Amino acid sequence: MGLPGAGRDRHAALAMPPTRRASATRGVNAPAIGRKALAFVKREGIVLQAARGRVPNLAEFVAGAPIRGSWWGHPKGKAIFDAANFVEDSGDVLVCRLVDGKVTFVHRRLWPALVHLADRFPKGGLDQISEEHTASGRHERRVTPCPRWVPADVAGQAARLSEASAEKQLANWSWLLAYPTGGPARPSRRTRP
Repeated sequence: MGLPGAGRDRHAALAMPPTRRASATRGVNAPAIGRKALAFVKREGIVLQAARGRVPNLAEFVAGAPIRGSWWGHPKGKAIFDAANFVEDSGDVLVCRLVDGKVTFVHRRLWPALVHLADRFPKGGLDQISEEHTASGRHERRVTPCPRWVPADVAGQAARLSEASAEKQLANWSWLLAYPTGGPARPSRRTRP
């Protein structure tokens, strides 16, 4: 199992820009909501940010019920935003597009197994995604390929895992491992001629 670039230490990986920067507009209860959201991600292991899918999603956890339409317009939209920011900035969650190409949060406890089995996931599914606010106020998307984002301690743990042990840790998400050749290609966004 080759892990080129996996020699980065944890601090170097955490220095990468998080999806959203802390902002002065966050609510007073943001840390409490964020801690509950992070505990939810830790307990579940893999969750979607807001999309519906085969795993729970953070937006509906914070809202306390299914959301119809966009979560931005939901009465708890600000709390959902604060929770997502807290989770993304925690350093214990990988933000990627692992589940059906949707924004996915993966807790650190699963990283070694994911890294060990990285070639069995859809191409680009384990790439770290982030968004940075530029000085001009624009949002700039960043993608850090797996394994460049992988901290050295996680790479070491991944290297020591057996295939069977890694598969066992990801047993609840075995359907993600269904693509032994890297999974299907993502749909093209091109329009028809």
